[in-house]
Amino acid sequence: MDINIIKWDLRFLELSKLISSWSKDKSTQVGSVIVDPKRRIVSTGYNGFPMGMSDDIRLDIRSEKYKIIIHAERNAILFAGKSLENCTIYTYPFMPCSVCAGMIIQSQIKRVVTFKTNNVRWAEDFEFARSMFKETNIEIVEYNNEDLEKIL
Repeated sequence: MDINIIKWDLRFLELSKLISSWSKDKSTQVGSVIVDPKRRIVSTGYNGFPMGMSDDIRLDIRSEKYKIIIHAERNAILFAGKSLENCTIYTYPFMPCSVCAGMIIQSQIKRVVTFKTNNVRWAEDFEFARSMFKETNIEIVEYNNEDLEKIL
């Protein structure tokens, strides 16, 4: 892969990491950035509750949190306010779940960039999301942290 593409990917992954820190979820902070083909930022998102919903105690109650929380990718898609056709979505710290994958596909995003993960809890869902991307010809790039350190 072209080193220039890799460097841009890393910049946007770093931005996704920063945006993930805005989430109030103590157990999993996720960030997302959507970029158009000219590398202009179209939208950002992080995981959190819908506007106006209190997150003071609910974030600590998993059974309730999972029913309410909006994933970073979904927030970025919802807040884009324009067509996302041919855009790239960057996610940190791991790839989109299968529901987010469906939204990415429907939004006509053509490339997903993220980090490889060994997150056991989400492993089966991530594999299903990969198969969804493959079936719909969406490029997925999963960087390995150690490999990136060698490049930079």
